[in-house]
Amino acid sequence: MRSGSISSFFSTSSLSTLRSSSAVARSTPLPPLRNFKIPVNNNIITRASSSVSIMASSHSPEKARVPPAIDLPLPPISKFKIGLCQLSVTADKERNIRHARLAIEDAAEKGAKLVLLPEIWNSPYANESFPVYAEDIDAGKDSSPSTAMLSDVARSLKITIVGGSIPERCGDKLYNTCCVFDTEGKLKAKHRKIHLFDINIPGKITFEESKTLTAGETPTVVDTDVGRIGIGICYDIRFQELAMLYAARGAHLLCYPGAFNMTTGPLHWELLQRARAADNQLYVATCSPAREAGAGYVAWGHSTLVGPFGEVLATTEHEEATIISEIDYSQLDLRRMNLPLQKQRRGDLYNLVDVQRLNSQ
Repeated sequence: MRSGSISSFFSTSSLSTLRSSSAVARSTPLPPLRNFKIPVNNNIITRASSSVSIMASSHSPEKARVPPAIDLPLPPISKFKIGLCQLSVTADKERNIRHARLAIEDAAEKGAKLVLLPEIWNSPYANESFPVYAEDIDAGKDSSPSTAMLSDVARSLKITIVGGSIPERCGDKLYNTCCVFDTEGKLKAKHRKIHLFDINIPGKITFEESKTLTAGETPTVVDTDVGRIGIGICYDIRFQELAMLYAARGAHLLCYPGAFNMTTGPLHWELLQRARAADNQLYVATCSPAREAGAGYVAWGHSTLVGPFGEVLATTEHEEATIISEIDYSQLDLRRMNLPLQKQRRGDLYNLVDVQRLNSQ
């Protein structure tokens, strides 16, 4: 982790909370305009401008984030290509690792400086598989061949990798974990899925990750050679508070490896990505496994890149594919000027509390 990285600054576990203020908005009378010798129409405009300025101030937008939001940092690169590797996953772990490496190399050859892999790309997505395929990431190369490969290929190709997720073993617990590697092959961040996928839609799908997995406790924002990235895994995307927290920490891009299913995928997958991007005015990238019709868990696919205006910039269907698309961070400033949401929030009525940052002060 390089000096000054936001990830190293926040060390205590937390959850974000959205709370409503007891403060009541009060109208502020418009101050008199004195000695104006200008046409009436201009005088009306001047009064309107004065009113807007006063209202914005009285609404305390800076208090809508606690602690106050961090200014968007200047990214180390303004434009670059991202690769989303929608991989087929089998029961053969060694094959999955080899196959992922080939896909990463193909994306890099096509110009990608950042590569994103799917959720649980080295293992079938099943509670009975997680303990069998789990790796001790902290123990290093021999105990974690999947992350050893990611580290090696990131270093050899000089790219940043958001390594999807794999089952992680730590002591007697299992996690759904995403590792981020820099261009030197160093582990920059490790995100353990915060919100576990426990759902029951009768006649459609029932799944309980909590039967085998433990929820992570720490939101993850990491500074990389391609900007500040917030990490979530699949079900994490449903919780807008986490994305809002990442935006308040100055993220340029949110990456969500995920494996939505055939019930929720058609309804919610693209919807949630576009909502997270538009609400927070940043980029959102997702990567799914390819669909395997005969698998115990059938993924929706449709890996996607969404821009800060909520526009779909690139996507695919359900087959195995690699998407290459461009991210242009100048669009963040443009869209935030078009819609100055940060200056229009009502800190007098509500705020988002970043418990981790607050406790670190």
